[in-house]
Amino acid sequence: MTNPCEVFISVDVETAGPIPGEFSLLSIGACDAYDDRRSFSVELKPINLNADAKALEVTGLSLQELAERGETPEAAMAAFGAWAQGLAGEDGILVFVGFNAPFDWAFINYYFHRYTGANPFGFTALDIKALYMGATGSSWADTRSSKIAKHLNPALRGDHDALHDARYQAELFRLVRALGR
Repeated sequence: MTNPCEVFISVDVETAGPIPGEFSLLSIGACDAYDDRRSFSVELKPINLNADAKALEVTGLSLQELAERGETPEAAMAAFGAWAQGLAGEDGILVFVGFNAPFDWAFINYYFHRYTGANPFGFTALDIKALYMGATGSSWADTRSSKIAKHLNPALRGDHDALHDARYQAELFRLVRALGR
């Protein structure tokens, strides 16, 4: 019996607030964790006008502008799902990779189920922070991105653009996995 191919997808989201349903998913950036040229990015129309001012300040996104130029959640999630499935092919298993994966995965899971009926990632969410803790024996406080970056010296940096951050996270993921080898 052969093991199915695991396809690690680094995913980052920008949102209007802390929880899905009450606040909107505003942008998704994703890339193959081992080939970040294979990437996906989309901005979404907000589902409501609820917003945490600090969240919008961090992202630099405007609900009004996204209402005009963003993709509908249905179209965005269908496109994201098709892109991810295209990387996995018929036999691959998609593995969601995130930095603080529970936050990003919650929005992605909610939006996939609400707007397409199913999440192609299923319940596979791999958290880089937890992986780093396991690889290094660090404390949770030492899993902040600035502390991990100081230890691993990645070439990329995060800037709250979802695709840029997905690529940065993919690099961190590769560097952390290399620690265990």
